[in-house]
Amino acid sequence: MELTFDDFIKRIDIQDLLMDAGYVFNRKDGIRYPAYVRPDSSGHHVKGDKFIVYPSRQTCFQPPEKKVYNVISFITEHPHLFKDYQAGMDPYRLVNLVCNRLLNNPIDRTVHPIIKPSPQVKDFNIRDYELLHFQKYNFDNIKQFYPYFVNRGINTNTQKAFGQHFLLATLRKENGTYFKNLSFPLRIPGKTDAKSTDLKDIVGFEERGRARLDGSSGYKGKARGSNSSEGLWIANLTEKPLEKASEIVWFESAYDAMAEYQINPVKKVYVSTGGTPTEGQMRGLLSITPNARHYLGFDKDDAGRQFVANFRKVAAEMGFRHEHVQAYHPLGCYKDWNDALLNKKSAELIAKGEPDTFDYAEFIAAGKAEYSGIDIDNDGNLSADECDERKKITNFKR
Repeated sequence: MELTFDDFIKRIDIQDLLMDAGYVFNRKDGIRYPAYVRPDSSGHHVKGDKFIVYPSRQTCFQPPEKKVYNVISFITEHPHLFKDYQAGMDPYRLVNLVCNRLLNNPIDRTVHPIIKPSPQVKDFNIRDYELLHFQKYNFDNIKQFYPYFVNRGINTNTQKAFGQHFLLATLRKENGTYFKNLSFPLRIPGKTDAKSTDLKDIVGFEERGRARLDGSSGYKGKARGSNSSEGLWIANLTEKPLEKASEIVWFESAYDAMAEYQINPVKKVYVSTGGTPTEGQMRGLLSITPNARHYLGFDKDDAGRQFVANFRKVAAEMGFRHEHVQAYHPLGCYKDWNDALLNKKSAELIAKGEPDTFDYAEFIAAGKAEYSGIDIDNDGNLSADECDERKKITNFKR
């Protein structure tokens, strides 16, 4: 029996899907809005990994974020949680496999029929937004970006270094409401110059909202209609064209990329997938950078390690040598590079045996001491010679 996406949404309980993804019901939160948490290997709840269910709507969300998932979007945005997932798999094929399995509906797994949902969201159009570009010499302009960076610990020098690669984008609705986010433009490798500022090249935004009053992170996601399967945020801080780049560092978010730069301010090509890396993103950039070394600064968790494995598999298929694709997680017990910058240690990683003695704050302070007498340009960058020296200090190629 061939089922459609509408069938899946109507017939699969979002709570059954969460349990299939490895989450368990948390009775302490009550039953009106059921909460599901992920246990670690010792049976303890993973802090911050919780979904709240709206039973009447058959949707869920992960606080403090406001983004709501139904059965389809939860699978496509969290593919690594399902046993059916394989590296590079089409997300809609995964939806078919997972949902048909949960409904005990046999399908021919050799044919892989994919019934994609009818398009409901129009393609991303940059003209729908009011844009405010970062101006590194305009203090009044810089102040408007401050709320989006302050709780991330990202300073003005780092903002200046990446100033051409982010902006504030405001989307206004017909009813008068509007949404303003820090936006990192997504472009398709090979179809644009990574140094380009041409707005026509932008195929979407990786978006971040202002921090909440309690200091917690605000909205994160992508602009509606973004080309998430191919589009990447690419910040080329080198003097070379992207195709001649020698070192490319990948992250799950632009914040992590900027944080790593602040820890280790070396001019490289910085890339963010804006979430789960897709095969299209990987192949797109790998295909035009055959001589580059790729360093994978994905999160230091099970999902991030799986992303590294997926990336290596795709790179190997494309002829890359194993040593040219390396994991680049932060040292010590930090989940990601922004946590490393903030000295925010992960209790889960400590429990798993990661050392909690390494402190990037000390490393940064030592780096600042080294800068005495060193010229740093108005963009917040070091000289080429100093960049080479910093690579040696940080053991970048690990």
